Amino acid sequence: MPALRWIKEDLSGTKRRALGMAMNEVLQRHGVQVVGERSWGRQLGEGLFEFRVDRVVKADDEVAEKIVLRVFCHAHGDRKVLVLHGYDKGKSPASRRQQREIELARSRLATWRAGSGRVLKPLSRRK
Repeated sequence: MPALRWIKEDLSGTKRRALGMAMNEVLQRHGVQVVGERSWGRQLGEGLFEFRVDRVVKADDEVAEKIVLRVFCHAHGDRKVLVLHGYDKGKSPASRRQQREIELARSRLATWRAGSGRVLKPLSRRK
């Protein structure tokens, strides 16, 4: 589960919290419909969409931090969103990097589809 590993190992605590809140409050509620709200998402075609987190976050005793994250997803049916890949665009904003990340997400989607596209259990229920 590379996307989960990225979230747990590569993101700071502040970025993890911001992403978790955005996924819970926006992505979980609206699913692929976030693409209609340009600030939260963009349709990439071929079953792939981008979930965007662009926010300035300040914890109680911390300095404000600009967060620019991209999470690439696939809507599976009406109620499931498969999180395929993500990266910190704030660290590397080049469009060439964005294209590489999109291609990696497309590759993971193809691999998932080739494996029969089985329905995955929600992350919150995995141990």
